[in-house]
Amino acid sequence: MTAPLMLTDSATMLRRTLRRLRRYPSLTFFIAAIPIVLLLLFVYVLGGTLGAGLGAGGAGAAGGGRAEYAAYLMPGILLVTVAGVAQGTAISVAMDMTAGIIARFKTMAVSRASVLAGHVIGSVIQTVLAVALVLGVGLLIGFRPTTGPLEWVAALGLLVLTTLAVASLSVALGLAAGSVETASNSPMFLMLLPFLGSGFVPTSSMPDPLRWVAENQPFTPIIETLRGLLLGSPIGSQGLLAVGWCLAISLAGFAWARKLYERPPQAAV
Repeated sequence: MTAPLMLTDSATMLRRTLRRLRRYPSLTFFIAAIPIVLLLLFVYVLGGTLGAGLGAGGAGAAGGGRAEYAAYLMPGILLVTVAGVAQGTAISVAMDMTAGIIARFKTMAVSRASVLAGHVIGSVIQTVLAVALVLGVGLLIGFRPTTGPLEWVAALGLLVLTTLAVASLSVALGLAAGSVETASNSPMFLMLLPFLGSGFVPTSSMPDPLRWVAENQPFTPIIETLRGLLLGSPIGSQGLLAVGWCLAISLAGFAWARKLYERPPQAAV
């Protein structure tokens, strides 16, 4: 199939995904609601204590308060938002598999990659909307980035790249699930990664074994890079690691999804 036809098919599949999002706008608000609740809980209930514990290794100064902790917390909350979209993506793909629509697509002259691309790009758009809502609440409660427009653009680009990685993996998880119920649970580990990284507390405060896990999992360099782009803290090699993780997960997830897509679809139950 030629590239123009593949692009046309991808646009068609994207419109299908966007119609579903427009039909159920509450899904995007629900995805944003969880990180917003976490943001308010950690800033207003725990922020005074956790902010006071931020040392020189964190984004805030030693002896900080809620404002300093809100600044430190925001990159992790943005990653929670990105991870939260994974569940909806996996469920949507699993519904297509079990409802027979994938079997119908396979009988048509439709690019295999376009079906997957429609879900991935739709997930990216939904994530951008959810991130905008969460970031708006963050600004309302006192989050104040200290860098310029170029850093903001770079941070948005990294968030989009991270969403591509998470969405590609989520599509594969949805295809691998035997049912919609399984698909709703399989991406849940992604929600834990910001907590098991530097999203909520510095990794230096963790016990050595947990600290090693936190410093070597994919979300930590992404969080640290976002923190540097938004707050001006040193990034060092974290930026390259963040981009490398995103590209590796995107390619592996999409390759896995393509392989799973070729399986015979499961009958509706």
